[in-house]
Amino acid sequence: MSEDCIFCSIVDGDIPARTVHETDGALAFLDANPLAPGHTLVIPKTHHGQIGDLPADLAGEVFDVVTELTPRIRSAVDADAANVGINDGEAAGQEVPHVHVHVVPRFEGDGGAPIHAVAGDRPDLSDGEIDAIADAIRSA
Repeated sequence: MSEDCIFCSIVDGDIPARTVHETDGALAFLDANPLAPGHTLVIPKTHHGQIGDLPADLAGEVFDVVTELTPRIRSAVDADAANVGINDGEAAGQEVPHVHVHVVPRFEGDGGAPIHAVAGDRPDLSDGEIDAIADAIRSA
């Protein structure tokens, strides 16, 4: 646990939350500042700052919860769809340095955008640049 992490404080019970699901390793609760009715956060109960810090078994447990809850959330708020996403690092918009998955219900005509809209302008990459990036990822 991290003493200065709001999500760790929620896990410890020091800060109240509207918990909707809990397992041994994961906790799901409604976002206090929702983007839509039913906006839910799914977090590991132990502190991990970014997605690459999660042990594989805990990542699996967190995503099992996301998989189970997403259709339940959609049903509960009569949503047409949902965006599921992670802001991984400050430059990506991560405000709380504790891994968390957003499940954001979406409604026809809600004015929202697809996940592709979060990245801004798309780069104009050549095939060679794309191949070099693929090689760098494979060898990292």
